[in-house]
Amino acid sequence: MEKCLKIREYLPKYEQIKNILENEPEANYILQMAAADIEKPLVTGEFNEEMYYLICSLTDKCWERIHTGHFSEVSLDVRKTYTLANYYKIFYLLCEGVSQQQLMRCTEILDEAILIGCTQELYSKSDEFQNQLTEFVSEFSDDVSEIPLPIIEEVKRQDYKCDIPVLDCPTVENFRTKCFISEQPALLLNTFMHWPAMQKWRDLNYLFKLAGNRTVPIEIGANYTTDEWSQQLVKIRDFLRRQFTETHHEIEYLAQHELFDQIPALKADIRIPDYCSIHSKNSYSEQVSIKAWLGPKNTISPLHYDPENNLLCQVFGRKQIILAAPADTSKLYPHETEMLCNTSQIDAAQLDFERFPLAAEVKFYNVTLQAGDCLYMPPKWWHYVRAESESFSVSFWWS
Repeated sequence: MEKCLKIREYLPKYEQIKNILENEPEANYILQMAAADIEKPLVTGEFNEEMYYLICSLTDKCWERIHTGHFSEVSLDVRKTYTLANYYKIFYLLCEGVSQQQLMRCTEILDEAILIGCTQELYSKSDEFQNQLTEFVSEFSDDVSEIPLPIIEEVKRQDYKCDIPVLDCPTVENFRTKCFISEQPALLLNTFMHWPAMQKWRDLNYLFKLAGNRTVPIEIGANYTTDEWSQQLVKIRDFLRRQFTETHHEIEYLAQHELFDQIPALKADIRIPDYCSIHSKNSYSEQVSIKAWLGPKNTISPLHYDPENNLLCQVFGRKQIILAAPADTSKLYPHETEMLCNTSQIDAAQLDFERFPLAAEVKFYNVTLQAGDCLYMPPKWWHYVRAESESFSVSFWWS
């Protein structure tokens, strides 16, 4: 009951969410009632079944709206309403009981609320709600790794030839003049050694304990351009066991995932670099998109470009990066389909000039990214990435 009371503190007051519900009268009615209901004294074993079923009805209707038509056309308010309703649903389930099965169900509901719904600018204590629930589940869960996961070795730093400028912890102003304004890729050293993640994340048991029960999208196969590539939703615990304790398993990659929105406790282990505070004159958004990249040796991101500025920070492991300038786009044979128009048909690691003769005119730049290194890539710079060992990277995209 004490934990339920604690989690209840992080559910929103109606005044905090009514702007989201302005155009949703049914949702407004139900969530206003739910917000009022949770203010009442909690009694052990008490479960407001009627309120619970109203909340379930709301989540079902939002789910149907989200899955009707194209996802990009779904209103953010509908997705936010879906998330809010699921938060209340979780609370009522915890009031009903805290069995192992119930806790796992609450975790699954939370992940679906985050992955399908929208938590950005939801309400002030949304992250705290997620953290409290995660701690609650971890405390009562008996799920422990049968075989201890490895602690990734801290690999001794080596000297590698680098084809782009190398800057040792440049000031924000130096970064602005030498990299951002000139759109010059650069390898930045010693810029985030203060992150707690640098020590904590090498211990995969820490990740297991913090997030093992959470569900994430995993890429299966080394390269997303191949026919064998696919995606699945899996538990982080199963992903970690398969990729870091078993041998001869198909390569899986937690790639380009907003893991830190899903698990805010992990976000506390990193910091958004000050360099991301620099914006172009035409930028109207100060939002920084943070992505996680976790996987075994030989995961590959084929040669492609991103439309925004990109800081790729290597927490552990080592990656080989091959870059090419936007000016050479016409010689890099982008795929003709809309889905892959920002991805080259060329294998940058094994150039085939017979199939792609214009690639012989492209200047490629080689970089090795080691733990503690940060690679700045300006918008639309092409990059190929291959993990040379077990690897965890964090990318920051901004315009």
